[in-house]
Amino acid sequence: MFKGFRTKIAIAGVALTLGGCTHFVPSTKVAPPAQPAQQGVAAARAQAVQVQIFLDANHFRPGMVDGRLGEFFEKALALYNANHGQPADASPDISGIQPYTVYAVTAEDLGQVGVMATDHAEVAKQKSCPYTNLGDVMAERFHTTARFLAAINPAIDINQLQAGQALTVPNVADPFDIGSLPKMHTSKRDPSLAGRSIKITVTTRILQVRDKDRTIASFPITPGSTDHPAPIGDWHIDEIATFPWFRYDEGVLERGERTEDFYNFPPARVIRSVFSGCNWIGPVMASMARLMPQPSDARGVTDVSG
Repeated sequence: MFKGFRTKIAIAGVALTLGGCTHFVPSTKVAPPAQPAQQGVAAARAQAVQVQIFLDANHFRPGMVDGRLGEFFEKALALYNANHGQPADASPDISGIQPYTVYAVTAEDLGQVGVMATDHAEVAKQKSCPYTNLGDVMAERFHTTARFLAAINPAIDINQLQAGQALTVPNVADPFDIGSLPKMHTSKRDPSLAGRSIKITVTTRILQVRDKDRTIASFPITPGSTDHPAPIGDWHIDEIATFPWFRYDEGVLERGERTEDFYNFPPARVIRSVFSGCNWIGPVMASMARLMPQPSDARGVTDVSG
C-alpha cells in the first residue's frame, strides 16, 4: 500500500519542484478548471500532507509538512511504526485528517516581522533577531516552508497580507506561536521524567526521546559538522533556556578556540535563525574519556552515538 503511495508522492514532489521554478504574475483572469493530471498530483500531495500531519501530531516529526516524500519522512514513519509493532512502511490511518485549513492573519503575526541587520556589529545592537517577512512567520507557525505555502496559495502574495486576510495552511495539530514562549526562561528538572533519555545518532541525523527502552518521539537534527563533529558519548542536560543571547565568535565556530573578538547577538525570534534558535538545551559531557560508537544503557542522559 505504501509503495504505491510513495510513487504518487514522488510525482507530486516533482510537480511541486517544477512549479516552484516559475515566476508568479498576478492575473485577474479566472483560472481554467484543473485537469485530471493536476488533480492527481494535488490529491497525492494532500495525502502526503495528511501522513506528515499524523506523524507530526504523534511527535515523530517528518521534517517540514510540505507534501514531499523525503529522508526524514521515511525515518519518522519507520520509527513510529516500530514503536507500534508495525512494518516500517505500514501506512497509518489518516482518514480523519483534513490536510489543509484556512488561517486569518492577525496583527500579532504582523508584529513579528521586522528588519534584520546583515553586519555583525549592527546585529549586536538590535534588541532581537526578528522574522523578516510574513511568509516565514506563517511557515514556522504551521511546520512548513514559505515555498509550500506559496504553492498552495498561488493567487496570494503572502508577504503582502494584512490583518484579517486569510490563506490556506497545513492543518497541523499544534501550530507554533513563538510569541507564546516565555522570555528568558530556564526550565527546572522534573523528577517524574527521570526515566527518560535522549538518543542522538549522528549518522542518521535523528534525535530520539526514549522512555526507558521505548522511543516515544523523534526529531530530525543537524548534529555538528565535518569540521566540528558532535562528540560521541554520554551528556547530561544541565539546563534548558528560552531566548538565550548568542555569543558569536568566529574563532569558536571556525577553529574551536574562544577569542576576545566576538559579538553578543540578541535572542532570536526565529526558530531557523542563522545565528541561534529560540530554545537552547545546555548539555554537559558526562565523561570525555568514554567515547562510544554504540548507544549506552544510561538513563537520564543525552546519548550521542555514531
